[in-house]
Amino acid sequence: MVKALVVIPTLNEAATIEGVLNDLLADLPEQDDVTCIVVDGGSADATRELVGKVRDRNPKVVLVDNPLRIQSAGINLAVSLYGQNMDVLIRCDAHAVYPRRMIAKLIAALSATGADSIVVPLDSVGYDGISSAIAWVSDTLLGSGGSRHRGGRRSGFVDHGHHAAFRMERFRALGGYDETFTHNEDAEYDCRLRKAGGSIYMDATLRVQYRPRQSLAALARQYRRYGLGRSGTFLRHPESLKLRQLAVPSAMVGIAVCLGVSAVFPWALVVPGAYAVVILATSLVMALRKRSAYGLMTGPAAAVMHASWAFGFIQGLLTRRGARAPVLAAFHS
Repeated sequence: MVKALVVIPTLNEAATIEGVLNDLLADLPEQDDVTCIVVDGGSADATRELVGKVRDRNPKVVLVDNPLRIQSAGINLAVSLYGQNMDVLIRCDAHAVYPRRMIAKLIAALSATGADSIVVPLDSVGYDGISSAIAWVSDTLLGSGGSRHRGGRRSGFVDHGHHAAFRMERFRALGGYDETFTHNEDAEYDCRLRKAGGSIYMDATLRVQYRPRQSLAALARQYRRYGLGRSGTFLRHPESLKLRQLAVPSAMVGIAVCLGVSAVFPWALVVPGAYAVVILATSLVMALRKRSAYGLMTGPAAAVMHASWAFGFIQGLLTRRGARAPVLAAFHS
């Protein structure tokens, strides 16, 4: 019998948490022992009440307060409280839609592949006009830079992906997530796992639908935090930076410089002009392909992703220069 700990970090997730719990708890593997922990960072909406409703129907659900609020700390807290005798850790997202028997399939994937972690692809799916436009561009080359776990279709061993399942013994031995990371803690963990000789397998058959943000302002805040997180991972693990990630801040800096000197060197407008053409072409092509006026927002959404990620990344390099986040100590019993 496999003992699995499912952890879902939440903060104001009333719109989705009940559906996520119902999806995950349906068709649980009968031969395994599953405990589902919701670690809440102080929700001000109805998240906690909705979790309580599900808990009343299913004793496998436990609600835990996460005083540090961030996901890395919440998952570590759940593991420290409930993970001592568990075989598998499964991390789930309150913004996602999970296929049937997801928990059983993740446990089976760990067993079949021998990997230390299972990661899965994300398929962005919008549910209104703006979020649909963000979803349409998110999984394209312009939106994700070719990241395998954003809409990827090929299974195999990878360097990084969307976290789904872990061998608990390995997760605890590595000290879990680094709680100095509010974002990108997954990539930082994967760097430590690989350095320790661990392996990561992406199972492209276990596809998760992700709900994007509902406005460009929220998207900008999200991607700025992503950039900040990636800068921390880069400072700690310089070898982890991919060319596609370096291309984004380099391009944004180049465009800014060209705009700044264009009054003296008008030819410099060629660079930002070329970028504008790409953004405009993306909008027009997507509007025609999707037969929706909201397709016109895909270009601006991509530009917001690029600029916000680059700003966060550069801000992180400047404010965390030379900082090296400590490796966490082993979990307390």
